[in-house]
Amino acid sequence: MKLFIYLSLSICLFTACKKSDKLPPIDNAIDLDGTTINDSSLTYPEKFLLSVANLNPSVQDKSKPVFIAVHGFTASTFEWLEFKNFVKGNGKALISVVLLGGHGRDYSDFKNATWEDWQAPIITEYNALRALGYTNISFIGSSTGCPLLLEAISAKKLNTDVLKKVFFIDPIIVPSNKTLALISAVGPALGYSASTMEQGENGYWYKYRPYQALEQLNTITQVLRKKLENGITLPDNISLTIYKAKKDGSADPIGAALLYRGITNKEKLKVKIINSELHVFTRLKGRNVITAEDIELQNNLFNEILSTL
Repeated sequence: MKLFIYLSLSICLFTACKKSDKLPPIDNAIDLDGTTINDSSLTYPEKFLLSVANLNPSVQDKSKPVFIAVHGFTASTFEWLEFKNFVKGNGKALISVVLLGGHGRDYSDFKNATWEDWQAPIITEYNALRALGYTNISFIGSSTGCPLLLEAISAKKLNTDVLKKVFFIDPIIVPSNKTLALISAVGPALGYSASTMEQGENGYWYKYRPYQALEQLNTITQVLRKKLENGITLPDNISLTIYKAKKDGSADPIGAALLYRGITNKEKLKVKIINSELHVFTRLKGRNVITAEDIELQNNLFNEILSTL
């Protein structure tokens, strides 16, 4: 990302930042950005969305705790696969894994989606579960999913009467790469940036990040920081727990401090700093290197979250 910005600045000196419509070298056989691979939730929504899987929940189902899991920027439902399997295996709660709008399809969809488009499926699934009669719903979000969730709650886009708990994993409030703030000025020069996939990530994350999507990421983080400056008061029935890795290449740890300072009702808030250098440390599947400590941390956190319900 930093190299992308520096190259863009250099090009701007000679091209006056003329817009580039150049398409990235997408490999349809392996890249999520292509037209062949889509997120599995689009083909089998009943395997990801509780609202689709169970149209007639029983009284017992309606009272059971429900998680709505929300992934981050460039990611897909794959980011919450391990937690979904954990929850289903435990049997104490139910889970929906939401695909953000504009994600999990192709490069063009990702390029053209706004942050409000990303947010829309979260609201849709919550409203669907509430309408079906579920009375104990919690959100768990990672990375960019966190500002999308908090913005929806603070803007009263949801009737939060059945929302109980919110969990954030490595929320992006302040991006680690501060040059993202320059994206509107320099992004058009190159059009997109490329990211390096780890061994098992091909087909589950976007490899190419159009500058338009980076602009939207910058916008939602700015929107939320402004809200936090003015103060966000959580509804009385909701608690928020934030888990933030000590060192994170995507989300600056200062974001946790801004959340703590900006949430006015501190009694509803917990912030826990985690001894990890992985962004979204709850997701291990697909990484090049996984240590015993990573596995223990993931398992302990999953159990901790489930024990709070």
